[in-house]
Amino acid sequence: MDFAFTKEQERFRRELREFLERELASQLANIPVDQWIRGISRQFSRKVAEKGWIGLTWPREYGGKGLSYLDRLIYTEEMLRYGAPVALHWMAERQIGPSLIAYGTEEQRREFLPRIMNGEVMFCIGMSEPEAGTDLASLRTRAIEDGDDFVIEGQKVWTSGAHVADYCWLVVRTDPDVPKHKGISEIIVDLKLPGITIRPLEDLTGAHDLTEVFFDSVRVPKRYLVGTKNRGWYQIIAQLDYERSGIERLMSNYPLLHDLLAFVKEAKPSGGPSGDDPRVRQRLIQLRVEFEVGRLLCYRVAWLLSQEVIPNYEAAMAKAFCTEYEQRLANTATQVIGLYGQLVPGSKWVPLAGRAVANYLYSPCYTIQGGTSETLRNIVAQRGLKLPVG
Repeated sequence: MDFAFTKEQERFRRELREFLERELASQLANIPVDQWIRGISRQFSRKVAEKGWIGLTWPREYGGKGLSYLDRLIYTEEMLRYGAPVALHWMAERQIGPSLIAYGTEEQRREFLPRIMNGEVMFCIGMSEPEAGTDLASLRTRAIEDGDDFVIEGQKVWTSGAHVADYCWLVVRTDPDVPKHKGISEIIVDLKLPGITIRPLEDLTGAHDLTEVFFDSVRVPKRYLVGTKNRGWYQIIAQLDYERSGIERLMSNYPLLHDLLAFVKEAKPSGGPSGDDPRVRQRLIQLRVEFEVGRLLCYRVAWLLSQEVIPNYEAAMAKAFCTEYEQRLANTATQVIGLYGQLVPGSKWVPLAGRAVANYLYSPCYTIQGGTSETLRNIVAQRGLKLPVG
């Protein structure tokens, strides 16, 4: 099949590239990876906001552009291709804004939507707990009503960016006496409130964008309850489709693929692996083909969203394929490069070798965060293929 973008979309892509090449000129020789999680720059987010690119798909009555999800995918693809530091507004734009538009009160929309679109606030998402990961409905963090407040007690873990975020979109239990899926609510929590303790969780690469967050009698006004009390689980399901469907699961490590291909093309047989080696060539061709497959899966999800179809199993399929691709890319890069870049004094490939090792060490997280591959395959089987629940 032949795919074509509209003239407006092609023009938008060119505008994005010109902006990114101008703003990120100093880093283009060594583009960072995982910038939608780790790249926090309030200055850059404000510049993106000034261009009107935060909230592209939001309705115009809430300050958005009213564009399609295909337009937003173009924006996402180019931001991550250039390693733009977009983490400050990323989750707020991707999940929080659409959730507030769908379930929030007008007061909540007025308070948060303009600040998100202006690149002023950063949200983290408090879902997983020590004993409630894949089985999220088993969560125990509770919110007890007390007058005009909820009093929150509990712990969240693997919370990305909580140490620098302004607010937490917190999933809590508000009714312990009903079936577990029916007693869950969502609350916006200001992370400056007393009783909140945030501790870093250092991964194998030495980074600590993941955190654990403790809530000790934290009082949150009831006006920050989002949607209907005890109906939070059904809101979460829709939000997870947005989280799992993005091309960030594929493009996050695009700089590694790009530099790996350049390395093999330029390296000499006497000093490192060469593109003339059929074993290396076969593995790189496989990666390149799989990258295009993942890209098309993500575009399919964006097209469905543009048609106002909820891409439940399609999003799960895209996320499972793309995160497993990230692991294969990290494995291949580490094996192909080996210690070559580190052993040759002054080699320009030293940063690439370090990046490959770092991605290899981090790669087990890819198929866990945002939903394990096993869970996603179950979604595809049950909701896509209509297989019986065993």
